[in-house]
Amino acid sequence: MWKYIVKRLLLAAVTLFIILSLTFILMKLLPFKLPLGTAETKYAYFMASYHDGFVVYFEHEMKGYGDALFVYAPENSRISLYFYQTPIMIQYFSWIKNIFTEWNWGLSTYIQPNVRAMVIIGQFLPTTISINFWSVIFSVPLGIGLGIWAALKKNKATDNIISTAVMVFISVPGFVLITFCIALFAYGLHWFPTQWPNPTDPLSMRVLGYIIPVFVLSFGSVCGYCRSVRAELCEVMESEYLLLARTKGLTRRQAIIRHALKNAMVPIFPSILAEVIGLLGGSMILENLYGIPGVGRLFVTALSAEDYNVLFVDMALFTTISLVSGVFLDLSYGFIDPRIRMGAKKA
Repeated sequence: MWKYIVKRLLLAAVTLFIILSLTFILMKLLPFKLPLGTAETKYAYFMASYHDGFVVYFEHEMKGYGDALFVYAPENSRISLYFYQTPIMIQYFSWIKNIFTEWNWGLSTYIQPNVRAMVIIGQFLPTTISINFWSVIFSVPLGIGLGIWAALKKNKATDNIISTAVMVFISVPGFVLITFCIALFAYGLHWFPTQWPNPTDPLSMRVLGYIIPVFVLSFGSVCGYCRSVRAELCEVMESEYLLLARTKGLTRRQAIIRHALKNAMVPIFPSILAEVIGLLGGSMILENLYGIPGVGRLFVTALSAEDYNVLFVDMALFTTISLVSGVFLDLSYGFIDPRIRMGAKKA
């Protein structure tokens, strides 16, 4: 089991390294966009990039470097011309060195000029985490509870109503749902704010600002958990060992609580744990439509503004979350159910 864990973690680390390396090289091939601000701000950016190993500078035109990215010509001082460091693999090795020695992923050019991209991610990530935390708290018990209720009332009116509602609502796209909620509950009934509240707004307004995004983010999860739990529990309740438990004298309630629920949750709990990790990536559509300052909205902003360093760190975050959630999903089966031993050799 431990050998399998180490193998999966190493494989995920290698996959992450390859993806980030290819992404870095491809981004460096994109057209460069000057940072915002004054000439002194741009000069500070290029000097930092020079120390990071991404650009070189000369006091005159140089052949073989192409057009200058930036020319700094202050009064009564020498001129500095900045060029891309070539070949691009020199930038690649400088990037690796900067990450492992300084945890430096580059500077922002648009969102917050000359601020490290990792610092900007740290400013936006807490909002995404807080929304997703409350989403999990709301969706997990409600989805599992509805699934258990539907399974216990199998083929009855309650089961039919829940199953039909799940099939209808799970088909509704998230952007349609949040648009409807904003139009009805925010603009129509004025129950909730129309946009994400500011940090200076009253506490009551900030609390109300959570309701629409948490509800929309939880909606799909509730439907998914309900459908999965119902299917697993219905299958377990028809198994032979549960019939044996009933013949030994256990009541239906005792058999379900002691045996059925425990075994039905084996494939459900790993997906819950993986989704908790995956939700940290946020929702680009939801955060943009509701004006939430999270990493999903930051990704769209950085993409449209061509702020490549911030965009790269955001992509690295999404990639890491996806790989970690996949590894966690695989490993959790063995810890939740002792009968499962991954990586074991056949007898």
